[in-house]
Amino acid sequence: MSGFQLQPEFIVADEVSLRHLYDATHALALQKERQTLSANAQAFIRRSPFLCIGTQGPGGRADVSPRGDAPGFVTVFDDRTLAIPDRPGNNRLDTLANIVANPSVGLLFVIPGYDETLRINGRATLTTQPDLLDGMAVSERRPKLAIVIAVEEVFLHCAKAFRRSHLWDPEHRQDRRDMPSLMQMILDDTTGAPVDPAEMSKLDENLEAAYRTTLY
Repeated sequence: MSGFQLQPEFIVADEVSLRHLYDATHALALQKERQTLSANAQAFIRRSPFLCIGTQGPGGRADVSPRGDAPGFVTVFDDRTLAIPDRPGNNRLDTLANIVANPSVGLLFVIPGYDETLRINGRATLTTQPDLLDGMAVSERRPKLAIVIAVEEVFLHCAKAFRRSHLWDPEHRQDRRDMPSLMQMILDDTTGAPVDPAEMSKLDENLEAAYRTTLY
């Protein structure tokens, strides 16, 4: 039995057809785009403890990865240059390998409590430059490399998505216990999770312990 199938006559496959579906872009939405970081954009970045970075590999395969740390973890060198420390992760290196193949990146900066976001597009370079990494060290642990972004497009994004999702509204928070733990979900999808609750609990505890020792 096949799953959902798209009907070809309803597929939107060119930009002209796409734009016919929508009203004309508001003039301010076009005017707000900049090629450099304004004072407001720089202030937004320095307040942000979280961003998502979008990359694309040589074959066109897209990827989006979260990056987070204390506010100000992204260094603003000037109105055209940013640097993001690469903190320890799972060593898949999807983002970094994509950048080596295709330096075009997209960034989305988020500030807790703000419904607006900041979008930046540019070109990324990976560097192990010692003086840069020294300034990004936390608890005497410095990252193996940094992602330096040459900014090409900058614009603030409106609040509609966050308002619709009620992302920061405490009344809309979901109970994390409604789904299995991360470890159990990964095992469910791979080798199979242990049936013994005590064994599963021990694996969850080991993951939490690893978080405490490998954040930096």
